[in-house]
Amino acid sequence: MSTLHPSRAAVGGHHTITAAALLATYMQSVNISVPNAALPHIQATLSMANDEVGWVFSSYIAASAVSMSITQWLAARYGRRTIYQTALAIFALGLVLDTLATTSIQFVLARIVQGAASGPFAPLSLAILLEVTPAARHARMSLAWTVCSLLGISTGPAIGGWLAEYYGWPSIFYFSLPMVAFIFPTMRSLLSEKRAERSKPFDFFGLVTFSVGMIGLQMLLDRGERLEWFASTESWVEAGASVLGFYLFIVHVLTTREHFLRTVLFRDRNLILSTVISFALGFVLLPTLALTSPMLEELLNYPVDTTGYMTIPRGMALVGALVLTSLVPAQVDYRPFLLGGMALVVYANWLMLGYSPAMDWRPVVEAGFLQGAGLGMLLPTLARAAFGTLDTKLRPEGSALISLSRLYGSTIGIAVVQLFFYANTQAMHIALAKHLTPLRVAANTVGSIGKPGLAALNGMVTRQAATIAVIDQFEILMFAMLVVMPLVFFLRRPRPSG
Repeated sequence: MSTLHPSRAAVGGHHTITAAALLATYMQSVNISVPNAALPHIQATLSMANDEVGWVFSSYIAASAVSMSITQWLAARYGRRTIYQTALAIFALGLVLDTLATTSIQFVLARIVQGAASGPFAPLSLAILLEVTPAARHARMSLAWTVCSLLGISTGPAIGGWLAEYYGWPSIFYFSLPMVAFIFPTMRSLLSEKRAERSKPFDFFGLVTFSVGMIGLQMLLDRGERLEWFASTESWVEAGASVLGFYLFIVHVLTTREHFLRTVLFRDRNLILSTVISFALGFVLLPTLALTSPMLEELLNYPVDTTGYMTIPRGMALVGALVLTSLVPAQVDYRPFLLGGMALVVYANWLMLGYSPAMDWRPVVEAGFLQGAGLGMLLPTLARAAFGTLDTKLRPEGSALISLSRLYGSTIGIAVVQLFFYANTQAMHIALAKHLTPLRVAANTVGSIGKPGLAALNGMVTRQAATIAVIDQFEILMFAMLVVMPLVFFLRRPRPSG
């Protein structure tokens, strides 16, 4: 790497550039979940169908995952400061486009722009933080970077709910503009430009085929129910694109030497098992939020700001458990902590199976707190498991693989729970409504039932069916973690380290 001018960060801006990099990490993650509690307002304004809600999250995450994969190549070729500033400018454009959207399609496209621009923030911010920090403090700085990322996801619903309730839902995106206004000039004035003398060729074919496979699968899961699956030409096209994309990617991996994720990574057992577990962790992390907020707002009639506040204990437990687990000495076997974290997540999801329309806020807060504690234990322990046996030269690529698996786990998880939620709601509505025969209704009512009464009765049935369907999705999330628990016993013991 060649430096175009001396690092001005080292002269006097160390603390400022550290704050900017951490703030960018927070901004990237908070925008994943900030629309969560505000969804009723967004749906009402944009006439967004229920089965389109998942795209509010998955479009941002999927676009971020794709751009994150190519960040290091872009930074090496065009310069990290150039890429960072370009990403910030496009991200600000995406924020403005979010607020200007008048249809659900426009809003999703704006979220794609915003997500694609956010992809470089996390990897470049971490690289900058490690560069301006002495080697002895790298572990502490990496922990701070992780905490900022999780704080963003955890505080997003509370911030979004409060802003949407009192200032309108566009304000949840204006919230990030002052952060962009601070980060952009800071990076421009303090960050030294670096690019490689000779940038390595990037495996665009591998990235494109893998992305086509994932996006085709995502769209099939998101839109299949509405289009009656393979009765629609679109579903066939999406399924065909997914199969072709994954087929070409597998053939490409087996027949070429260099890939955007090197094959040598897949020879490390701990890394592969940790990647699978990380996928399951992502499958639980965001889909729980995607289910809980609509349940509280639409079925239990909580205001959107209160819904956001009820996610705070989960976030506090997640960050607190992560920090405490990170303090465990490296010589201690990490596998009991993995099992403990998984057990907490499973138990929390089991408690969610007891949700009912008659409950108050306490069961939601209790289950969320326990799930957050379990996820907080898993995140640092998974990193130790993944990198404990991996060559240090491969750690940047291994970290990218773990991050991608968690991101794609979240997008697929959101698609799966949304799919089964609406399918189960319809099935339960039919099952409950078939018992409402004229004789049964007449036996419990006085006088005849008019259209308003029938509409109210149908609303009650729909409400009960949706409640049962939501609870069923928490069961899916519970089993997703149960399935990967046995993998812990196949992890190698950590190497002794100095």
